[in-house]
Amino acid sequence: MSRRVFYLSFLPLILLATDKKLPIEQNSNELVEISATVTLDRDQIKQELGSDFGGDIVLVKATIRPVSDKPIKVRLDDFLLVSGKDGQRSQPYAPSQIAGTDVLVVTRTEPAKPKTSLGLGLGGIMTGTGPGGANNDIKTETKAEKGDSDKPNPLLDTLKDKVLPEKEITDSISGFLYFQVVGKVKPKDLELHYKGPGGHLALRFHP
Repeated sequence: MSRRVFYLSFLPLILLATDKKLPIEQNSNELVEISATVTLDRDQIKQELGSDFGGDIVLVKATIRPVSDKPIKVRLDDFLLVSGKDGQRSQPYAPSQIAGTDVLVVTRTEPAKPKTSLGLGLGGIMTGTGPGGANNDIKTETKAEKGDSDKPNPLLDTLKDKVLPEKEITDSISGFLYFQVVGKVKPKDLELHYKGPGGHLALRFHP
């Protein structure tokens, strides 16, 4: 899985959040109320979704509730998970990006082996290296390739059923947000930021 792009539009909200203590697991304004809990334990994620997806998935259960008569349009890209431990920023994955037919391929390119040549010189047999012997760089390339569309991932339906719906709402809805965070983090390290039609909000999680 490749990481979602971090949009600079979130930056002012993040800087503002660092200036004061964020509320825990719930925040609201005159338009919307957001509450959320986070799951980091791999066994709990596997029990909920059927897989831990290699251990880099963070599961956030979010509830969005309009607090006025104005409808609120909910979009996955309105959310951002920030790690205060190492600065990672991740936007939610769509279910198809985790368990769809697109397969992430990591290609490792080794340097060309030096070619040894033999020749006769005044002092006897001489050895040398041919073209490619001086380049010892090892390169890696990550890209998404299309998998076998005839063999859908059985986890995809589960992810679709449990994801936070993207739609216009006038009443409360709940669902999961699927984030990627690499390495070990604790709930106290994470902040959930929202910037969308309902304004700007941020919250943190119970330690």
